[in-house]
Amino acid sequence: MKLNTRNFYIQTTPFPLGRSRWLSGGVGILLLFVQFSFAQKKEENIGTEVVNVVKPYTPTISDAFKVKETPVLDDEGNTKKEIIKYTIFSFPVASTFTPSKGKAEGVEKEEQAHLFKNYATFGGGNYGIVNAELFVNQDLDNNSYVGGMFRHLSSQGSIKGVELSNKFYDTSIDLTYGIHEKNLSWNVDLGYQNQIYNWYGLPTGFGSALTPNDRANLIAGINPQQSYNTIYLGSKIEFNESFLKEASVKFDHFSDAYGSSENRFYVKPSFQFDVDDKEIKTNVIVDYLGGSFKKDYWNTNTNPIKYGYTNIGIAPSFVMNQDDWTVHLGAGLFYSIDNQNSSNKFYVYPQINASYKVVGDLMIFYAGAEGNLGQNSYSDFVNLNPFLSPTLNIVPTDKQYDIFAGLKGKIINNVSYNIRGSYVNERNKALFKSNDYSEINPSENYTFGNSMQVVYDDMKTLSFYGELKADFSKEVTFGINGTFSSYTNKNEAKPWNLPAIKLSSTLDFNITSKWYAGINVFYVGERKDLKINMDIISIVPIVNTPITLDSYFDVNAHLGFRYSDRLTAFLRANNITNKTYEKWLNYPVQGFQEVLGANYKFDF
Repeated sequence: MKLNTRNFYIQTTPFPLGRSRWLSGGVGILLLFVQFSFAQKKEENIGTEVVNVVKPYTPTISDAFKVKETPVLDDEGNTKKEIIKYTIFSFPVASTFTPSKGKAEGVEKEEQAHLFKNYATFGGGNYGIVNAELFVNQDLDNNSYVGGMFRHLSSQGSIKGVELSNKFYDTSIDLTYGIHEKNLSWNVDLGYQNQIYNWYGLPTGFGSALTPNDRANLIAGINPQQSYNTIYLGSKIEFNESFLKEASVKFDHFSDAYGSSENRFYVKPSFQFDVDDKEIKTNVIVDYLGGSFKKDYWNTNTNPIKYGYTNIGIAPSFVMNQDDWTVHLGAGLFYSIDNQNSSNKFYVYPQINASYKVVGDLMIFYAGAEGNLGQNSYSDFVNLNPFLSPTLNIVPTDKQYDIFAGLKGKIINNVSYNIRGSYVNERNKALFKSNDYSEINPSENYTFGNSMQVVYDDMKTLSFYGELKADFSKEVTFGINGTFSSYTNKNEAKPWNLPAIKLSSTLDFNITSKWYAGINVFYVGERKDLKINMDIISIVPIVNTPITLDSYFDVNAHLGFRYSDRLTAFLRANNITNKTYEKWLNYPVQGFQEVLGANYKFDF
């Protein structure tokens, strides 16, 4: 069978993308239907037609709805929760357990070292050094005791390059008797001291204007020895329940081998009482000084040179505490009587200092202003410088004010510090200065330029001080400090024999339980002095030029061995650098010194 077909076409309008696939499917079905129709009718001519299928695209958007996050609950289907109560039915149960008794853990008790009441020390070394001490103390009953102390230190000198004898002796003995009662403590002291020194500091180039024979005879005829003697009697009493808290009294008699004599009587009671809930403390001071020198330096006087002062003072003060502040407020009022010249003066001094805890004990700020009337004496000057001529001028020092401020505290628990700055204004400040000399007509053994004098000047001192201490452990301790000063003089050309820098450091440590050691280092800066030889006037003009004393550095050390609780051996070494530096002009010190000795403790 032959199938006749007719051609036909469908004209379409383009559809948008997305509808084309649906249309192509519909067209396919239509073509299949038409073909099936022609297959049923043979020979039938249906003609040609043009079919236009037009379908416009009209997009629509369905309605949106939101799903609720919290659905609505039908409370009708929910019931309240029942509250359930629990009860515990307890009944005793017999037990046969018996706890064992506690026992304290055993602790080893460290044996406490026995404290001996007495000791004796003896040592010797080069330069003929002898060092001896003896201390004894004995209880008479439960409330009273008696004690005594003997000291001796001497050297035969032998300093290299020194032409005059330079040995020295220092011997003292002290006795004490005391009572300890419930309401008071009281003691009385009696002592004697003898000191022997030599004016061995001849000027550099001494005797250059003399012939060698005359110079040798002159030096051979010098006896530079000076002897000082001190006798004292003192007492101190303390009360536990009284407005009179304590009182001390002391009498000193000081003399030398050249007819000088000095007496000093000192009384200082301290009172304490309350006023408007404030504790007032008051110190009363009576300080008498009287003495004389047989000659002046050039031996031009016909009568002894006398001096004497009576200083009477009262210093009330009280303390105020507020939070981290502590303030001490007070004042010092003094009346000074010049017993020889009938010239009396009245002085008022501030006695104020305050502290503030910035960071607890780690940092404490402190500041203040203080002043005082200082009683100078021949005895005090000799203790500072034993090479003075017995021809001094003695006057008090008026310390008008000392304004200071600083910080102190702890860096850590075992390391502490202190930093301080101060400005001091003083009238009649005492300075040590060398005596001028004459090689032709010296009158005494101390007038060859080999002694020193005291001069006074109005001075202002600006200084800074710093200190650091550390206890690294029970075995090692360390400390270092330094003072830096600047001086302004009114009359004198220089601040004689005052250094601008002073440094010091110490280190002590236990090597083992038996061995211990320590070292001390100090440095003193340059100082100025002045000495003039009167005999060079006819040769060259006098040049009034200060002399510079070199700075010096000294190292001392000690080593000890504890043989037992009673016996300890020691070795001391001084001036290890072996430098014969001059502490005073033309007074070189001994070189390297070593002392070997032992200390023995005992009881009666």
